[in-house]
Amino acid sequence: MKSRKLMVLMSFLLVLSVFLAACGGKKDDAAPADKGEDKGTTGEANEAQVLNLIETAEIPSVDSSIAEDAVGFNVLNNIMEGLYRLDQDSLPVPAMAEGEPEISEDGLTYTFKIRDAQWSNGTPVTAHDFVFAWQRAVNPDTASPYGPYLMAGMVKNAAEIGEGKAELADLGIKAEDDKTLVVELVRPVPYFLSLMSFGTFYPLNEEFVTEQGDKYASNSDTMIYNGPFQLTEWDGTGNSWKYVKNENYWDADTVKLDEINVNVVKEGSTGVNLYEKGQIDRVILSAEYAMQYADNPEIVNEIETALFYFKMNQERNGKATPLANENVRKAIARAFNKEELADAILANGSIAANFLVPKDFTFDPSGKDFRDYSDEFALYNVEEAQEYWAKALEELGTDKVTIEILGGDTENAKKQQEWFKSELERNLEGLTINLKEVPFNVRLELDNSSDYDIQSAGWGADFQDPISFIELFITGSPQNGMGYSNPEYDKLVEETKTTLANDPEARFEAFAKAEKILLEDDQAIVPTYQRGRMVLMKPYVKGIVTHPFGADYSYKWMYIEGKE
Repeated sequence: MKSRKLMVLMSFLLVLSVFLAACGGKKDDAAPADKGEDKGTTGEANEAQVLNLIETAEIPSVDSSIAEDAVGFNVLNNIMEGLYRLDQDSLPVPAMAEGEPEISEDGLTYTFKIRDAQWSNGTPVTAHDFVFAWQRAVNPDTASPYGPYLMAGMVKNAAEIGEGKAELADLGIKAEDDKTLVVELVRPVPYFLSLMSFGTFYPLNEEFVTEQGDKYASNSDTMIYNGPFQLTEWDGTGNSWKYVKNENYWDADTVKLDEINVNVVKEGSTGVNLYEKGQIDRVILSAEYAMQYADNPEIVNEIETALFYFKMNQERNGKATPLANENVRKAIARAFNKEELADAILANGSIAANFLVPKDFTFDPSGKDFRDYSDEFALYNVEEAQEYWAKALEELGTDKVTIEILGGDTENAKKQQEWFKSELERNLEGLTINLKEVPFNVRLELDNSSDYDIQSAGWGADFQDPISFIELFITGSPQNGMGYSNPEYDKLVEETKTTLANDPEARFEAFAKAEKILLEDDQAIVPTYQRGRMVLMKPYVKGIVTHPFGADYSYKWMYIEGKE
């Protein structure tokens, strides 16, 4: 496996080279024909190919038009497949697409040929399946959290459909025949092929989905699959499910695992106990266990491009919250020690974050990390925090403020939230923090309705570009949901898509300006940490692929070898 930085740089250069080739009016024929093909495995499949894993949250949804969370997209990545898939080096490679697309001279039209592939029920996967899925995702009646957000301003007529000015049939995706798919864009998109591996863009079989109606994806029996595995034994709400090998998958010969058993375990102590008893094969460690097992030979260290932060809601249930006061936000941002959070509370390789776009995530064509374009903001400083707090109390006309923090109900989440409460109340006199700790799906519902004061939230990149993080907080973004709006911020983000789209350096500089507005000038959110993971994994588990963007894991290349 390549180093993370080299891996990410190569992925950026791949999508950039395709984009530049499009602008030059020809397909990129310089790449070898077998670039990105599956490398296969070295594992002998003569052992029982059964893997036992845990998740820390239930599946909110595996409807690709509706999914919006890490668990759902991780499941989708292993049971479904789009035009492209991220390979073992997290490079986007053709999947349902038979090969690289033909790209028009202006970079606005992509023509894909669909490979010979089947759904798990034996029905052929066709270009029409993509047309149906994309139209469904952009349809306002579907209420997709991602479809309109990702397609508007990118796919022709997507924005107009959302505004009621165009019909679904006008969306810039057409099936010329069963094997030929044409996508029309409104602007060149450097990361377009990377985005084609993302779950919202997966195909859906119209006949099957229509037949299921409201029951579609409500449990594992109301779905069909075109990916490496089929989902089974999931009742739509339960704490367990199973993946079984999809024998109809076009690349089934690469898939060595027959079965993956998954159970939801929220307590870190329970997960470690199950691992020690040999009942599971992999477990992510919480802080106390990370320190305890730091020298264990079965430890695997992983650094992610997931960024965690406080969303500070300025309007709740039609009324201004204390967070509508800028000095309240600036005080909170400086009143807790992120280094202590990362090193002592998490203790799993996470790093303190005074930024939004992660380190070692995206690079310009020269290899320069985006973080070198930007700064760090709102660093821990109790004296400054208290000065802002005194101004805030004076402006609010009170000496006491109560704020609720919405967070998760896992053992690790509860520990962090108790620490946040302690730090903030200790450093900001007159502040009372109430903790609301709920299951993940409940937190998503409260987030969607903006029913919180502060939310301890996180984001993993959907594709490899700074805009995957920066665009979250433009006016009207469904991921914003906290009453924040700044026209200058919106203008900078729009320029990265239009006038600056062909100038990587100027584009990164615009992102840096936007990041400063968000994190210093307006203090709309408060970054807390970039996540790292310490994982215990049995030595007989081979071939897991961890991705820096999109879904967290691919199980396609995993296998069991050397298990006693």
